[in-house]
Amino acid sequence: MAGMVGSGRTEVARCIAGADSLDAGTIVVKGKTQNFRRPADSVRAGIAFLTEDRKHQGLALRMSLAKNITLPSPPTRFGFIDRAEQGSKPRSMLLKASSKVPPERIAGKLSGGNQQKVVLAKWLLTKSEIFIFDEPTRGIDVGAKAEIYALMRELADKGAAILMISSEMPELLRMSDRIVVMREGRKVGEMSRAEANEERIVALATGAST
Repeated sequence: MAGMVGSGRTEVARCIAGADSLDAGTIVVKGKTQNFRRPADSVRAGIAFLTEDRKHQGLALRMSLAKNITLPSPPTRFGFIDRAEQGSKPRSMLLKASSKVPPERIAGKLSGGNQQKVVLAKWLLTKSEIFIFDEPTRGIDVGAKAEIYALMRELADKGAAILMISSEMPELLRMSDRIVVMREGRKVGEMSRAEANEERIVALATGAST
């Protein structure tokens, strides 16, 4: 999903994720109309939302990686949190997310790239099938970007649906199979990878083209 900052991209994502209520329209998942009143409802429907602001909305910075990763689906035993599982599951999820950081580390002490991998590991544990990535590589280095791209492609190859919101033109053109352009809260264009180019996207996003 492309568009200028303030075009309504994140608002659409938040509605799909149950963080904001709909003004109009419907959300349909696998042919079934959904009414998400809170984020927990979308999580149960198999939707993962990797927010633009990972430091304030995606992570609890003072908590360990293990606790962060198990927040959406804490392992329990007889009604209590299973501490053994809380250590082992995050470790395997971190490895899936290409991170070798020990789960005992505090989230706030990691680099931006590793923080994004922790957020991804959290959602991998929920076995989500629909992923919303809002500015997935903002503020991370080139190496971490390549790893995030590889993880996204692996998810797609395994059958997951991915909605990526990005302000980076090379990222949009490289990663997208289909691009939807938004302006002033509305969809103003849609094109395949073969049809897309920077000039066309910018013209739609700025209103220079109808």
